[in-house]
Amino acid sequence: MSDNLLKNINDPKDLRRLDINLLPQVAKELRDFIIDVVSKNEGHLGASLGVVELTIALHYVFNTPEDLLVWDVGHQAYGHKILTGRRDNFYTNRKLGGISGFPKRSESIYDAFGVGHSSTSISAALGMAISSNIKGDLNKHHIAVIGDASLASGMAFEGLNHAGVTEANLLVILNDNAIGIDPSVGALKKYLTAVKDGKNHKDNNIITSLNFDYSGPIDGHDIFAVVKELKRLQNIEGPKFLHIITTKGKGLQLAEEDQVKYHAPGKFDAVTGEIHLKSEENLPPKFQDVFGLTLVELAEQNEKIIGITPAMPSGSSMKFMMEAFPKRAFDVGIAEQHAVTLSAGMATQGMVVFCNIYSTFMQRAYDQVIHDVALQNLPVIFCLDRAGLVGEDGATHHGVFHIAYLNCIPNMIIYAPINEIELRNIMFTAQLGLKHPIAIRYPRGRGVIQNWQLPFEQVEIGKGIQLKKGSRIAILSTGTIGNNVINALSKIENSELFSHYHFPFIKPLDEVLLKQIFIKYDKIITVEESTIIGGFGSAVNQFFSNNKHTILIKNLGISDNFIEHGSVNELHKICGIDVESLMKKFELLS
Repeated sequence: MSDNLLKNINDPKDLRRLDINLLPQVAKELRDFIIDVVSKNEGHLGASLGVVELTIALHYVFNTPEDLLVWDVGHQAYGHKILTGRRDNFYTNRKLGGISGFPKRSESIYDAFGVGHSSTSISAALGMAISSNIKGDLNKHHIAVIGDASLASGMAFEGLNHAGVTEANLLVILNDNAIGIDPSVGALKKYLTAVKDGKNHKDNNIITSLNFDYSGPIDGHDIFAVVKELKRLQNIEGPKFLHIITTKGKGLQLAEEDQVKYHAPGKFDAVTGEIHLKSEENLPPKFQDVFGLTLVELAEQNEKIIGITPAMPSGSSMKFMMEAFPKRAFDVGIAEQHAVTLSAGMATQGMVVFCNIYSTFMQRAYDQVIHDVALQNLPVIFCLDRAGLVGEDGATHHGVFHIAYLNCIPNMIIYAPINEIELRNIMFTAQLGLKHPIAIRYPRGRGVIQNWQLPFEQVEIGKGIQLKKGSRIAILSTGTIGNNVINALSKIENSELFSHYHFPFIKPLDEVLLKQIFIKYDKIITVEESTIIGGFGSAVNQFFSNNKHTILIKNLGISDNFIEHGSVNELHKICGIDVESLMKKFELLS
């Protein structure tokens, strides 16, 4: 065998020059390379390890980038990036100024479609395939690679439904490993399991019924079998569907054994797979655990409480509720629209529903929030995890738009706690019974208080809080970014000039407090970890404008740009809302 084949593969043309018998060695080298880099730099591990053979086979058989390859979500695309000219800068993956953790059109001509959220690949590839037909480019291939968890989402079925009545040269490859980030759920999973186990009659095939040429299931780690089948499918016209079976984390034993933990394990030993554990002693809790443990605590006292998550039981810590009350907690799969309307249906029957959805994924259920919840004024409790800048996942995952897109909806309450205790207390207050739906936003990661499990206190709806008294300038913040304001004010020389007000309620705003602020101060600065346009600062501006109050206001937050990937602190600095930047701006404005 030749040594170091991978270092000589600078694009797929180099790969295609190799004898097919060398591909298993390429697979071993690629897998080792991914493990080595991710072990040091962190990132998504298990998904990319599971599709190494498929990735090589796709670029070996098809003429990429002329043939168009779309990866669903993109967690699994590290091998694709390494084979398409990004091997030497793969160490910059997910770092500020480095390559993205997801396929991205502006990064490479091999990234046919930008992804990050699930279940978009079939629609996107179908759109490309229909376009090729219109242009008369009938020999171009269009491939969508989608996992079984993403296939269960409604948008994937919409794409399949349309594709089945076209003549599009579309190949959908189902990467079936029975897991997304958490294990797959639902009736489709049971169907696919029956297919894999040979217990499903060949005439009872969902995909064939949708007018696809179905083949499989085949072993996705048998590179010769995958190459052979892809070559056969190259000559089949119309919509095609290849079902392959893979193991998430393939090639690293611990990653195969604990697929949830090794989805994105942090730093680990590249040889043994042992995760380098960080000491959690004397650290504040993660907001996710505060949510999960508080929900269980409340559910023990209130039998009407229900928990719902769309495919994020571990990430959101809904797992605590699912373990304690399995009949009152539901992972509905990657189905945000369904999660919201399911919650609405339960609310009509008097249930107290905590629907936990990452902020960025709530975008996928916007109509349901308006039409099924707010319009009917149903008191669903939305817990929007990952609010604000999430860091290395980048522009596809930042939770920065929901204040703007929720604030315009009638009946909606929006609450942003500054710490863990406020999160607990608003959850307690919400389950006592509200007259309206509420969205509670909180960030990924740790809070600021170690002793957070204090007795519950009811929160008065719509009230702001003065945290610090000053003489001339009022700083108004909402949510956990207020802690950056507190730190900045503690370090500047003229802090006596500044008052600091925390507005946990973005809607309804504390208008009484705003009128008092207008009377007392010369200037106002608003600070938020969300878009300035349509955000908290915009709501404050609108209040003063509507009341014909003229006062100098400076809005700080996220400008009208998509923010790329980097550490949270680096991104705060880019947006001018880190502690250092706030200190400079406060001193300048004073």
